[in-house]
Amino acid sequence: MATVNKNLSTYDKATIPNAKNFRFGIVVSEWNENITEGLCEGAISALKVNGVTEDNIIRWNVPGSYELVYGAKHMQKTQQVDAIIAIGSVIQGETKHFDFVCSATAQGIKDLNVQSDIPVIFCVLTDNTLQQAIDRSGGKHGNKGVEAAVAAIKMAALRTLE
Repeated sequence: MATVNKNLSTYDKATIPNAKNFRFGIVVSEWNENITEGLCEGAISALKVNGVTEDNIIRWNVPGSYELVYGAKHMQKTQQVDAIIAIGSVIQGETKHFDFVCSATAQGIKDLNVQSDIPVIFCVLTDNTLQQAIDRSGGKHGNKGVEAAVAAIKMAALRTLE
């Protein structure tokens, strides 16, 4: 497992580009809200620690992870952002629904990255159990939202390179 002996919230702040002039969008799934809110809090906290002001963070909610793609696409078109973080949580159930939602969401976010010059960061937990999601949204493995925010800052800075 990729997160064994790894804290998702750990990073070297000295390696992070200055983010004070960047604007970020965050699209958050309301499904599994107890998990996605923790991820969003981690992302916002990491953005702020790295110089992003509250005014430069736009948050939109969507019903579920499947809808993250449309929310991020609409944000790319209508908001002046340097990067978007798509936050969701899909937990394995008894049916194949998990497979379809995970695959479509990952594919859709990949497609947005190919079709637009505004990067969309994949912060969708795809866990087998609720406990695994808790462990990755502020629990014993840290917070994947922090990791996504760091990736968003790095990708926003990459957009400025010529």
